Amino acid sequence: MARVPQKVQARFTKELRKYSRILQDALDRDINEADTAQLVADMLSNLFGFDRYAEVTREYAIKGTYCDLAVKKDGDVAFLLEVKAIGRDLKEHHLHQAVDYGARQGIQYVVLTNAVTWEIYKISFDRPVQYELICAIDMREVSPRRQDDQEKLFLLCREGIAKAAMRDYHQHIQAVNRFVVAAVLQSDTVVDVIRREVRRLAPKVHVEDHEILQILQEDVLKREVIEGDKADEARQRVRKAASRTLRQNRDEEAI
Repeated sequence: MARVPQKVQARFTKELRKYSRILQDALDRDINEADTAQLVADMLSNLFGFDRYAEVTREYAIKGTYCDLAVKKDGDVAFLLEVKAIGRDLKEHHLHQAVDYGARQGIQYVVLTNAVTWEIYKISFDRPVQYELICAIDMREVSPRRQDDQEKLFLLCREGIAKAAMRDYHQHIQAVNRFVVAAVLQSDTVVDVIRREVRRLAPKVHVEDHEILQILQEDVLKREVIEGDKADEARQRVRKAASRTLRQNRDEEAI
């Protein structure tokens, strides 16, 4: 993932301190949606580094309807924002609206926010349209000193857009997540390694791969990471990667 420049880190430190007070005041006053949208536009400029006049567009028109905000970089829309009042919880039907906006315009990234919580989603233009949460940021909890928080904030920055930070972050979480790790642990290669290590501990005990796999699935791994669509997708990715490596090895041996 892209390294966060020092000048951006300094901006985070300065602006987060300021906006912690502003956000709390806005929450206390329970400002409406229009005022929250103005606050979000200010944050896009001051915290995230966009030009408020040239790069932040209010009520962006999309085929007969409007999205609350659009952020542009070099004339192209980098991401859309759907804004709800600061006192409202972000709901799934709010997300559907934002995703619909993005899908109509062919824009990969949308942000759903109430100024305090910022949820970043990536759209896949399949049929039907799919969307995936990249990360969620709570502005009351982030610290400019934590690297993980810096990286998440950088996704929304002008400098981050220039370095394709959202794409890189998404690729990272696709490769390193609980479903992928669980799938790797269940792969033939890893199960075989575990079986050999168990036999090293007890040489006279005969252990089969299927026994190791059963223990992993029933006693070691949480059911939520081995069942469902995401678990199936992760296993498929691991199998494809293993097959690709096997083919490469065979091709090298044949040369």
